[in-house]
Amino acid sequence: MIWCSGWELASAVSNAGGLGIIGAGSMYPKILEEQLFKCNQATKKPFAVNLPLLYPDIEQHLEVIRAAGVKIVFTSAGNPGKLTPWLKDQGITVVHVVSNVKFALKAQAAGVDAVVAEGFEAGGHNGREETTTLCLLPMVRDAIDLPLIAAGGIGNGRAMCAAFALGAEGVQIGSRFVATPESSAHQAFKQAVVDAQEGDTILTLKKLTPVRLIKNAFYNAVQAAELAGANADSLGELLGRGRAKKGMFEGNLQDGELEIGQVSAYIKEVMPAAAVVDEIWKEFLETKKRLEQLPW
Repeated sequence: MIWCSGWELASAVSNAGGLGIIGAGSMYPKILEEQLFKCNQATKKPFAVNLPLLYPDIEQHLEVIRAAGVKIVFTSAGNPGKLTPWLKDQGITVVHVVSNVKFALKAQAAGVDAVVAEGFEAGGHNGREETTTLCLLPMVRDAIDLPLIAAGGIGNGRAMCAAFALGAEGVQIGSRFVATPESSAHQAFKQAVVDAQEGDTILTLKKLTPVRLIKNAFYNAVQAAELAGANADSLGELLGRGRAKKGMFEGNLQDGELEIGQVSAYIKEVMPAAAVVDEIWKEFLETKKRLEQLPW
């Protein structure tokens, strides 16, 4: 949820009964400090911070998180082994995002409190193995003893119910909340998400950091480079700095990086975050009730 989830979205989700998460990957330490202050003012409910472990200013981010009294941190895009003990020493609940069984086991060994298993359908940092959520969840569930949170391709109550059937105790939803008024994404990007159809996104940049992108001029350039045999360094030069900001935050729909999950094809309108939470929860309960009434 880089460039898409600031204090407004996180507090709105928490106030609606979910666990809002601030995406720190797009924030300098001072900006994160301001975001945490505003979120604390906007909600008295718990909220979390997502902290990509590859971020260059990670030590400063950790100090900001500690000073603000954040109680829950989701770590991603890196090895949780070094930071998990420090976070837990601060009384912080640590949840780590993985895309395969191997990393789920490493996260458990590192001492995290829960694991997010994120399937191939997701928009953010994704697995090179291209394992779908349907396949990944039961494999991770069988491999670890920790609470399991499902992610990737979940945008409605039916998918949430399916995730529970596969062994999850909770779900993490990103793409559906991009298309909300509270999201910090540019309105043009929100509209691009609403307009996206089946097949309009594809997992790419696998030699660098796998992400799922809406097809546009930047995606076409990446595809051409990959077909020509570009290595990670060349792809990094093509990506450059600020490409995600250009697309998702500034609204440049041709030259920007437009990260979103496959579930974007399901999203038909921009609606308030609280309404999204309510709709998903009600559909989850209705689906659960329907399954319980089947004549098995």
